[in-house]
Amino acid sequence: MSFQKASDLLRLAEMASARHFGIGLQEITEEFGCDHRTAQRMTRALEDCFPNVETLTDEQRRKYWRLKGGDAQLLKVQGIRDSELAALELAIRRAERDGVQTEVAALQSLRDRLLATMPRPHARRAEADAETVLEAYGFASRPGPHVKADPVVIATVAEALKGSHPLVITYAGGSDPGRERVLEPHGLLIGTRRYLVARERGGNGRLQHFRLDRIRSARIEAQAFSRDPDFNLEDHAARAFGSYHDDAEHGEVIWRFRPEAAPVAREFQFHPRQEVTEEADGALTVRFHASGQLEMAWHLYLWGDKVEVLAPDRLRDLVQGFQRGDFPALP
Repeated sequence: MSFQKASDLLRLAEMASARHFGIGLQEITEEFGCDHRTAQRMTRALEDCFPNVETLTDEQRRKYWRLKGGDAQLLKVQGIRDSELAALELAIRRAERDGVQTEVAALQSLRDRLLATMPRPHARRAEADAETVLEAYGFASRPGPHVKADPVVIATVAEALKGSHPLVITYAGGSDPGRERVLEPHGLLIGTRRYLVARERGGNGRLQHFRLDRIRSARIEAQAFSRDPDFNLEDHAARAFGSYHDDAEHGEVIWRFRPEAAPVAREFQFHPRQEVTEEADGALTVRFHASGQLEMAWHLYLWGDKVEVLAPDRLRDLVQGFQRGDFPALP
């Protein structure tokens, strides 16, 4: 067995041990970039090398492999890899930059507990290697604009979301700024600005967005509330291009990137549910459904005259006359 195959087998064992229901063939093909037949060979190797592998079948007759008992304990001797420690450090620094102190504390605690399980020389080496990776990323000083929010407010919102507790806030926006509002928080949208998705008690019953940087104070009520069981944050977020939602604007969006811009545009994911078409002349057409046309216009400006808005008409009118041809580089 080659070193790469041995490494892949250990990674597969980690996945089979970590997942409650085990690992399926679809997940294996996605994780390792292999075909269905190779995934089947990998599960047979897993069964050969780890006697305590058990198989389960779900309601759709899909098979899963799970590692349990003593074999799972063998994986603990591997410790934490430098790449994994670097990923944790990156997450900590992102959370610090965004002012999410509850996440910073939780990630730091996880990092420390993982390092505490390792032999001291191994832990020091992993930390040194992770620092090298971080320097390569250049993350220690990451440029870029972002809106600041009160760390105390962010921590309070996070606690309310975790426990499904109502939030009492004072808000600087809206028709009656400064009054106390009681919100039932459902999720957070994180972008250039961060928005709390919540329903206001005594309001119209609809979910609204509250900018975190405009929340002046926040406290948690002791009792819990029941979130809307039909609410899905991923689906909700996908209704917008960025952070701004407007049901009246929501509709099909079509952009056509000129052939010279297509290679760069191909590297972007403009929307999580986009459809991309390669045109015969080398152009690239991107389609998705979303709202937030002002945010779209801000982004389209970066492409100068290398992109054409085919739909909707209002967005095409919004960017008309602002598409420059003298930008020295594409985004």
